[in-house]
Amino acid sequence: MEDDINSNLSDKGKQDYTLVKKAIGGDQMAYANLMNRYRDSIYFMLLKMVNNREDADDLTIEAFGKAFKRLEQYTPNYAFSTWLFKIASNNCIDFIRKKKMKLYSIDKGIFDDEGGEIQIDLKSNTRDPEEELVRQQKIKLMRSVVEQLKPRYRELVDLRYFKEYSYEEISAELEIPLGTVKAQLFRARDFLYQILKNSKDKI
Repeated sequence: MEDDINSNLSDKGKQDYTLVKKAIGGDQMAYANLMNRYRDSIYFMLLKMVNNREDADDLTIEAFGKAFKRLEQYTPNYAFSTWLFKIASNNCIDFIRKKKMKLYSIDKGIFDDEGGEIQIDLKSNTRDPEEELVRQQKIKLMRSVVEQLKPRYRELVDLRYFKEYSYEEISAELEIPLGTVKAQLFRARDFLYQILKNSKDKI
């Protein structure tokens, strides 16, 4: 059955499927190879959607993180690249909705990859006192969660999300390679997610 499904794939698709099976089996190099194959194309697709390099960087890492967590759900009825791009674009659309970003002319609208229009409700940036109180409570709770991380991850999260350093600034501040900054921040976000998922307090 698997061979019949595989015959529908291009040579590249078959190579991807082989890497997927190796990754599921615990081959770390297979994960790296899949990321190297599609990182740039995913990044440039997301950059067009959000028009911000750092957001596109973050969203690229998130897309691969989500895809790799769900890798066992992939079936070779269609190309791995199609599945990956769908995850990346849907995650980006969620990001746009949450941030309510004004990326394009409000007269034109924004459409997802299936042609559906995304309605963006443009609201005032000024928070009322109740919203500000909730925001401060969330920040306090998040800081308490961050304190549970190992020191190196705690420092990275503090610089990136509380002090709002760029990746380049973090690299210079800590004197570590840019790629290491991004990789460790990805792991830190995953640890935070696991802590929050198992916490009684929800942000």
